[in-house]
Order: sequence, then structure tokens, then C-alpha cells
Amino acid sequence: MSMNDIGLVTLDGQAQSMADYAGRALLVVNVASQCGFTPQYKGLEALHRRFAPRGFAVLAFPCNQFGAQEPGSAEEIRSFCSTRYDVSFPVFAKTTVNGPGAHPLFARLKREAPGILGSQGIKWNFTKFLLDPAGRVVKRYGPSTAPEAIAADIEAVLPG
Repeated sequence: MSMNDIGLVTLDGQAQSMADYAGRALLVVNVASQCGFTPQYKGLEALHRRFAPRGFAVLAFPCNQFGAQEPGSAEEIRSFCSTRYDVSFPVFAKTTVNGPGAHPLFARLKREAPGILGSQGIKWNFTKFLLDPAGRVVKRYGPSTAPEAIAADIEAVLPG
């Protein structure tokens, strides 16, 4: 299965696929609204607004697997993202990133960009994966990596 064949579901329940983002550099992030790293939404939004005109997007996947820090419904998540951080990047349905039920996108990202000592598991919310416009994983970033620290890496993979 190619990266473009991987199915996605928006926060509104609409079907999409990675093909909808083909040709763009992407930062895929598992997010949560009640996490110590939640203020990174501000930096993620800044990256999205800065680079979107040049073929970039942040794709956010709420996840409740780490400390139950994303307990909200789709409507609560949408409201939180909108009112607290004025999020304009795509936010998808709540997603499982680890274990046997891991979403195919995250299974692939973890396989292509393992973590420390080759571990594939995602350790916490706000783990980030940078993909180039061809859909290849360029780099994996831990939760403590601030979004603004990724800007130069994004610049390096932007199309054109």
C-alpha cells in the first residue's frame, strides 16, 4: 500500500486519504488537549500559516492513549482547537497510534522513522513526523521538540 492509499477520517467524520495531501510537505502530529505539550498548538499553527502557501500542511491526530489526555468528543476537540488556538490546519478523528489497533498511517510512520534505539512505539503526545512532498518520512521529532525548531527542516523539503 502506498502512502497515498492510506485512508483518513476528518474530525467531522468525512473520508479522506493521504492522496488529498500528495505533493505537499507534511508534519503529522498526535495531539491532545490536556497535555503539558498542548501549548505547541500555537507553534504548529504558526508553522502551518507560514509555510502553507508554499505547499506545506500540519495534520493533527488527537490521541487518548497517553494519560487519557484527549477525552473529548469530536465537537469538544473542534471547539478547543478553534477557540484556544485558532487552528486552521486539518484535525482528524481521534486516532490510535500504538498497539494492534494503530492507524495504518502511524504504523507506517513508526516503521519508516523509528525512535530512540530503534523503538517504534510513540512515547507520548506531540510526537511529530516530517514528510517530504513525495510522502517519504524525513525525520521523527520527540514531544519536547518545539514546532519552531523544525522550521529549517520544513524549509529544506518544501516543493519548488
